[in-house]
Amino acid sequence: MSATTAPVGVFDSGLGGLTVLQSLRSLLPGEDFIYFADQAFCPYGGRPEAEIRDRAFAVTDALRAEGAKLVVVACNTATIAAVAALRAAVDIPFVGMEPAVKPASALTRSGVVGVLATQGSLAGDKFQHLVATHAQGVKVLTQPCRGWVELVEAGDLDGPVVRQQVRAAVQPLIDAGCDVLVLGCTHFPLLRPVIADCVGPAVTLLETGPAVARQTLRVLEQTGLRNPRGDGGSIRWRGTGDDVAFRAMRLRLGFDAQGETAPLSR
Repeated sequence: MSATTAPVGVFDSGLGGLTVLQSLRSLLPGEDFIYFADQAFCPYGGRPEAEIRDRAFAVTDALRAEGAKLVVVACNTATIAAVAALRAAVDIPFVGMEPAVKPASALTRSGVVGVLATQGSLAGDKFQHLVATHAQGVKVLTQPCRGWVELVEAGDLDGPVVRQQVRAAVQPLIDAGCDVLVLGCTHFPLLRPVIADCVGPAVTLLETGPAVARQTLRVLEQTGLRNPRGDGGSIRWRGTGDDVAFRAMRLRLGFDAQGETAPLSR
């Protein structure tokens, strides 16, 4: 296997990173991917930073063992906790996540932006630096969304509990004048129809997957690692959790879920 034809690794604590994989596949149809869902440790949010970093290194080692030429850290919490350490220690490129505060600040007309994310993503210095750098003159309101990741992992994307929790989370932001809402966790685009229904058409929803795909393309081209194939890329599925739920979500999102998920060491 040459460097250009090696696969791109993508990992998340669970199923949320599939939303990033959708964007990657759309922009890079000729690349092969390995998607790793670390469901046994999901959610990462709420775990000690050292534990999240250990998981990120363990998953990266597994992806590297399968030949990954680049790794997309498709999880905001893991990016905050581990991507700097991964870049310092591992000799392949990494692409991480960050909430779309910069484009949201450019889009807002009311001057109020809302960010829906996990507590772990919102609490870190990285997020505060992001706001200080890119949101001058814009009021950024944050809403930690406890329990949303677990609902998505259970396959509940539009049930009454989801609708109740989404409405309770977004209503204070709407009441405060928010007209752009950032989906700051890769699980949350899976709830986008419910969120859009709750906030109405006047509020713009932003997610990070397309921007991450564009950055991955840039890095592959800059490093000479882009697969020259125009299309026909494959996906290998890896995980540490419930393969039934994993397979069901893949099918729900339109992926070809044929082939069992190969378990990797926990």
